[in-house]
Amino acid sequence: DLNRAANELDPAIIQGAPASHGNPRITSGLGVIPRVVAGGRAIYSGKLSMLAAQARIVQHWHPYHTALRAMMDETVQRFGFAVLMDMHSMPSEAGLAVGGRQGLSDIVLGDRHGASASADIVAQIELALASQGLSVARNSPFAGAYIAQTYGRPALGRHVVQVEIARRLYMNESTLAPLPQFDSFAQKLGAALAQIVTRYAAPRALAAE
Repeated sequence: DLNRAANELDPAIIQGAPASHGNPRITSGLGVIPRVVAGGRAIYSGKLSMLAAQARIVQHWHPYHTALRAMMDETVQRFGFAVLMDMHSMPSEAGLAVGGRQGLSDIVLGDRHGASASADIVAQIELALASQGLSVARNSPFAGAYIAQTYGRPALGRHVVQVEIARRLYMNESTLAPLPQFDSFAQKLGAALAQIVTRYAAPRALAAE
């Protein structure tokens, strides 16, 4: 999981990993190498060696974050600021944390309660998504994880908004097959992104990664 720190190793699945010391992501099985998928179903039948875990981090985690950091740096140097929209999908069961399955919005924007992006940028993203008929919530049940925490520095012109998209909008959550409205939903997202970019295109440019 690239939205976790490289040292968030789960001792329940990785041999020799240190105790989690109450880290909620590791405890729930969602460390850098997840132990479970939706519904708490186990991914592995046994443990991975520390060598195998570290190999994955070296081969996948570090190159990704090296590239992402370089893109953020380049964008700030070129435009004076950068906006990273960190896109994720969320299962319907996440709605149980916010008042039952009907309590889950179409989109949840996470800005770590204002710490990872400016209020104006988050408001414009929410407005663009809402203009496409999508219900939008902020920071509940997802406020933003490692990427937002690490790269979001609004005072330095580095804004990160985690965007959680409800899977029920475009896929059958049991079979994972796309729904008939998959293409139309993709068009809605495209239109929202175009609106966001247009909002910041003049007099300054926006880079949405």
